[in-house]
Amino acid sequence: MKRDRLLELREIYRQELFERVIPFWLNHSLDRERGGQFNSLDRDGSVFDSDKSMWLQGRALWMFAKLYNEVERRPAWLNAARHIYDFIMRCGFDDDGRMFFAVTADGAPLRKRRYLFTETFAVIGLAEYARATGDAAALNRAIGAYRLVVDHLRQPGKLKPKIYPQTRRAKAHNVSMIMLATTQELRLASPPDPLYTEIVDEALDQIVNRFLDEEAEAVFEVLGADGKQLDTDDGRRITPGHAMESAAFVMQEAIERPDDSLIPPALKMIDYSLARGWDKKYGGLLYFVDFAGKPPTRLEWDMKLWWPHAEALYALLLAYHLSGDEKYARWFERMHEWTFHHFPDPKYGGWHGYLHRDGSVSTPLKGGMWKGFFHTPRALWLCWKLLGEMLD
Repeated sequence: MKRDRLLELREIYRQELFERVIPFWLNHSLDRERGGQFNSLDRDGSVFDSDKSMWLQGRALWMFAKLYNEVERRPAWLNAARHIYDFIMRCGFDDDGRMFFAVTADGAPLRKRRYLFTETFAVIGLAEYARATGDAAALNRAIGAYRLVVDHLRQPGKLKPKIYPQTRRAKAHNVSMIMLATTQELRLASPPDPLYTEIVDEALDQIVNRFLDEEAEAVFEVLGADGKQLDTDDGRRITPGHAMESAAFVMQEAIERPDDSLIPPALKMIDYSLARGWDKKYGGLLYFVDFAGKPPTRLEWDMKLWWPHAEALYALLLAYHLSGDEKYARWFERMHEWTFHHFPDPKYGGWHGYLHRDGSVSTPLKGGMWKGFFHTPRALWLCWKLLGEMLD
């Protein structure tokens, strides 16, 4: 990739992030009256549902604080982070230390889920906010929530099982990936702790040696507890965007350690995901693929969603940067062209989230209880930052 193209791409990502995506969310999402952030935004930024996702509060806190810490110490970004932080601390935690998944506009509890992802997103948000402010209470809460998550994952029976373990025991890729990503972020703010290395090592082992199956040339989302493939709908399900997101976290750990031996398996995760997930008819990434070519049962299997494409952009650019293999540069250009042609909204800013297979818009919403200020700005920032490093 030539220098002129790197410069051109960096300007594209700068404009999209700082002139369109951040302003859309900064201008429309903050609830100035009751605190926190509205998540359900129509195409023009108007709120169509005032319930709030605590999952997304933690992610947005992380993003605003990260921008403040890593890009520029803009008061508007820190104020947005503080606004969301106050809401999380006031309304996010139940008496048992777990978190609510959804609350009303004024913070009254609505829903609490079995899994621990809301807590992990709070961990990264609180930790990054602590980096921005030096707030010891925020860091202590982040560390406490992290240890609670580890405790629940390690002690059988702490979490109510999704299926009867007497009948079938299974493990999920997303748990290993989120623990890797969460620990990577907490390490930046927290004093060193041997637990962090232990958790990262466990996560890497599961991702690289279990969920990545080189013989099958696939990254599986669900395996039996013994690490073997399950011939079920869940067991055959491939999620290309998720596998590429996971590969990026593995490559990031390769940089941090440093350990170049982690790069080849991460590249295979990307290769297998592109081979199975790229839509040869319309372009873009299919949401789900059945490993054996059997009928996908999830009806959104052929939709094109914002987050897999956002995560794929960074994974491909990082793969090119670390490997020097031009095929990843070509794939990045291909993914970039399709993504920027279909997801950004030139009229109102922000990105569409849900497209039909042919790339047409399925729903005009810019945010909901699952889509917030995270994947798009995160990927744009990471690509913008990495392009700058490549230029240097």
